[in-house]
Amino acid sequence: MRPSGRKLSEMRAISIETGITKHAEGSCLIKVGDTHVLCTATIEDRAPSFLKGSGLGWVTAEYGMLPRATNTRNRRESAMGKQQGRTVEIQRLIGRALRAGVDRSALGERQIVVDCDVIQADGGTRCAAITGGWVALKLAVNKLMKKGIIVSDPLIDPVAAVSCGIYAGQMVCDLDYAEDSEAGTDGNFIMTGSGKLIEVQMSAEGSTFNRDQLNGLMDLAEAGIAELVAAQREAVK
Repeated sequence: MRPSGRKLSEMRAISIETGITKHAEGSCLIKVGDTHVLCTATIEDRAPSFLKGSGLGWVTAEYGMLPRATNTRNRRESAMGKQQGRTVEIQRLIGRALRAGVDRSALGERQIVVDCDVIQADGGTRCAAITGGWVALKLAVNKLMKKGIIVSDPLIDPVAAVSCGIYAGQMVCDLDYAEDSEAGTDGNFIMTGSGKLIEVQMSAEGSTFNRDQLNGLMDLAEAGIAELVAAQREAVK
């Protein structure tokens, strides 16, 4: 039995509300159960210097967690003078995941920065950030197309992510914190709407796993991603 009472393959409730902030070109608040992440996308009229003259655009991301997103207060990283390694790793993951679904030549020589701020954490924050980040990115791109600044949609395919793992000896989809903290095996699966893999992060947290279990977790992830992509498509209609 899962702590939440969910079925093994059951996702948490998914909600994506768009137009959350006044100034960002694209924004949404994604809720996956009790994990809530505010995602905004900002269009910059020039690409990073290393792409100057290439005709290619760039998508990057920043990630942060509010001090009381968790059950105890975390110090702001700005107060500590530097970002923690976990933060850097997660925002690099978000950036490269979103870029995998972008035709950078169609985007043109400009940059879109996707900011993902965790308001409340209950497991799967990086997955929610990727899923919501794509929605914010799509809304920003839609504005570029509406203004005629770009002529074709550079977003090739939706990008979404879900965690799957082995909890209490059973393969489960979309781990919340109670499961994630006790999981024997934990993995993050990032895929496109058409079912192509972008990245898989798997680790044996307390016990090893075999090929059959990996395949089973992949099956759970595919079904979960399909549900997330449906929510994304509905949000940006």
